[in-house]
Amino acid sequence: MFGEGISYFKRASIQLCIIIIKKLLNLCSYTHIMSDKNEVLRHFLASIAYHATKALKDAPNNYPNLNIGKGVRTPRRILHHITEVLSYAHSFYEHYDTTYFDLKSWDEEANAFYDILSKLDKSLQEKSPREVTEEQLLQGPLSDSMAHIGQLLMLRRMADSPVPAENFIYADIKIGAVTPDQPDPVAPDK
Repeated sequence: MFGEGISYFKRASIQLCIIIIKKLLNLCSYTHIMSDKNEVLRHFLASIAYHATKALKDAPNNYPNLNIGKGVRTPRRILHHITEVLSYAHSFYEHYDTTYFDLKSWDEEANAFYDILSKLDKSLQEKSPREVTEEQLLQGPLSDSMAHIGQLLMLRRMADSPVPAENFIYADIKIGAVTPDQPDPVAPDK
């Protein structure tokens, strides 16, 4: 009987170890997936910075307040809106009393834009969002921001200062590069 008891306890211990190992593997797998998702979001933020910098850099003096009518926002108001949208995304990491801010000068809006990109990138490095998934951040505020950057690029053309074409597949976009200091195009379209 004593021998059967040890055998029972050995089997139970082995089964318990297997359960614990499986749970740890699942936890590690989840952490790895979460990390991968955050890295993709950080790469998307760097892409936002890269594309936005193309729209903002060397813009002509008439560009920030270019008004084409029909209810279309000026580039300054679009940039302001992008900052609010990214602040909303960041509010799932840090508390905000509001994500609506007063409109500032063009240079102040550009600084606020890069500032919120940096804060959001840092949060993505350190934690997971509250209340929403990473996929929801991508499909919501991050994609919305990229769409508005497309508007900024279109308005650059309308301001008679188009941004040179580029094959973005080969762009030198690096995770964490969310400042106005962006590399030159690697593969400009000709």
